[in-house]
Amino acid sequence: MKVIGYARVSTEEQAREGVSLDNQRRKIELYAEMNDMELIGIEIDEGISAKNLKRPGVQRVLELARKKQVDCIIIYKLDRMFRNTVDALNTSQMLDKQGVALHSINERLDTKSAIGKFFFSLTASLAEMERNVISERTVDSMKHMKESGKCVGNVCFGFRRSSDGIHVEPEPIEQEILVRIRELREAGFTLDAIATELTVLGFVTRGGGNWKKQ
Repeated sequence: MKVIGYARVSTEEQAREGVSLDNQRRKIELYAEMNDMELIGIEIDEGISAKNLKRPGVQRVLELARKKQVDCIIIYKLDRMFRNTVDALNTSQMLDKQGVALHSINERLDTKSAIGKFFFSLTASLAEMERNVISERTVDSMKHMKESGKCVGNVCFGFRRSSDGIHVEPEPIEQEILVRIRELREAGFTLDAIATELTVLGFVTRGGGNWKKQ
């Protein structure tokens, strides 16, 4: 039986125990060995969310399945591949049509069996619910921080985070640049001309580069 592995980790998960890429690889390799499977490779998506299937690694895996070049896909955990129930069910139907099984190590799922298909659908729904709950909590938390006057997200040009990390304060050099931009604009300078003037004056962008009209 030829099998392909798939592993994924999003940026915020990289340090979380149990989902590291090395751990997923090791689990997949051991699973294939224990079940006498020929592991032809492990596709990886690093630093990418599972909110949809628009990921290079997962697309390569699915393409192998569509071409019937593998008999099985192995993942460490269902949410490594899916967080959307519709995506999970549609993919499951496609794999079933191609005769390709999906094995999830953590949930002990094998979609070749009827009971495996049932628990696959159930687990996929729970994974989507978990993602939605986390999203709701994040939105509520950010809303509360904003209402409390705390800084949320990126700090706009001209300001910086204060020493407490949750408020902002003026950034002197960037404020000076903003004043100069306004003066030049009021004097009739085009955006291109303003960018050129700032560069000539030795001002750099927050990223350290030269100014452009954008």
